[in-house]
Amino acid sequence: MGTDRRTAIDAERAATVERAAALARQVEGLAEQQAHTTHDDEHDPEGVTIGFERAQLQGLLAGAREEIEALDRAAARLADGTYGRCTRCGAAIAPERLDALPAAETCIACATARRRHR
Repeated sequence: MGTDRRTAIDAERAATVERAAALARQVEGLAEQQAHTTHDDEHDPEGVTIGFERAQLQGLLAGAREEIEALDRAAARLADGTYGRCTRCGAAIAPERLDALPAAETCIACATARRRHR
């Protein structure tokens, strides 16, 4: 389990870091575009405002950064031997869940219960 899981976590982290970098470049590009224009973006009937697009990209970037942190926690759990155990109840996390979500911290039962309580 260890080497294969480490490879999956590392691959997922690399892809997420790449996605975060691309999103950061897009946010920077919008900021630069906004700085070089005098166009009234807020009242443009042609489409989405730069401000809205920037907020959307920043939300996606924040999500990518959270995912990187979750993958780092997964790598730490793998190193200390607790990877694959639910952080809430201690039960085993299904291998299929870990295949789909390498950073999964909870078993299906705990994840489902948490969603119901929101």
